[in-house]
Amino acid sequence: MELSISVIQSKIYVVRGVKVMLDSDLAEMYETETGNLKRQVRRNMDRFPDDFMFVLTREEFNDLRRQFGDSRWGGTRYLPYAFTVHGVVMSSNVLLSKKAIDTSIKIVRAFNAMSDVLQNLPLPVDDIVELYGELKQLKQYIEEVFADQNDINEDTRMELELINRTLADLQSKTKWLDNPNKPHLN
Repeated sequence: MELSISVIQSKIYVVRGVKVMLDSDLAEMYETETGNLKRQVRRNMDRFPDDFMFVLTREEFNDLRRQFGDSRWGGTRYLPYAFTVHGVVMSSNVLLSKKAIDTSIKIVRAFNAMSDVLQNLPLPVDDIVELYGELKQLKQYIEEVFADQNDINEDTRMELELINRTLADLQSKTKWLDNPNKPHLN
C-alpha cells in the first residue's frame, strides 16, 4: 500500500474532539495484524496514557460506522483502540520494526498537515464539533417527527376508511330512496 499523505489523512478521524487513528488502520499501515498491535499495546499500557490512546465506546464506534459506511469496518468483536498522534509514535516504538517507525513518521506528518488545514478553517474546530452535535440532534428530532407523522397517518387512514364506508352506505341508501320504481315506505 502506497502511504501518501492523503491516504493516511483519510484514516484520521475526529473522536471526542481529538484527531485519532484506529488500531486496524494503523496495523494495516504497519503491515501487521490488528491483534498483534493490540497485544503489544496491552503489554506496554504504561506507555499509553489516555491522551495517547483510548478505547472507543460502542456509540462512538457506531457513529463512525454510520458516517463512513458499514462495509468498510467489517465485523469486529472488540471495540477499537483510538490512537492520537502521540499514541501513533508510541505504537511504532512498541512494535520495534523498521516499517512501523518509517510509517509512524509519515503518519505524524499527515497529522501535522491536517492540523495546519484545520487551523485555517473559517470556523474553529470546537464550533465544528458543536455543529456536528447539533446536526446529530436535529437528525434525531426529524426521525422522531417522521415516526410521529407515520403514527398520525395510520390513525388518519383508519378514520378516512371509516368515513369512506359510511359515505358508501349513505350513497347506496340514497340511490335506493331516489329510485322511483321502488315503493317508498312512509
